[in-house]
Amino acid sequence: MWLYGLTVDMLQPLLSLRHAFNYFSTTSSPSADDSIQVTFFDEKDGSETTVAVPLGENLLEAAHNNEIDLEGACEGSLACSTCHVIVQDPDLYAKLPEPDDDENDMLDLAYGLTETSRLGCQVLATKELDGMKVRIPSATRNFAVDGYVPKPH
Repeated sequence: MWLYGLTVDMLQPLLSLRHAFNYFSTTSSPSADDSIQVTFFDEKDGSETTVAVPLGENLLEAAHNNEIDLEGACEGSLACSTCHVIVQDPDLYAKLPEPDDDENDMLDLAYGLTETSRLGCQVLATKELDGMKVRIPSATRNFAVDGYVPKPH
């Protein structure tokens, strides 16, 4: 069988790579060895969802990949605070790397800031965080959407 001048035999090595790069599907489930369990509690509707998060993926990506309503206005570029989450367990929070100055600056703008607040785009899944529970605040502060108009210098 031919596909755009290529035979199935020619395509077979490429098809075997799709699992290594997870390129053709975002719905494949990571195995227990390369993922952790994270529970998202959404204050807006009271829903609680536990998902497998691949190691190295951030919580914003994990939420979006699992249709969890966690806003990410800047798409993870560390330019807003809309992916603000609250880590429920202080012991797991202590295992996270310290937030850098840029993240702290954005967290200062977050709605409902707590001692265990982080930006979801900056929290990467690691084995030490398995079982983490995070709360998604009931509101966000997105100045671009909320009517903020910057003043000229």
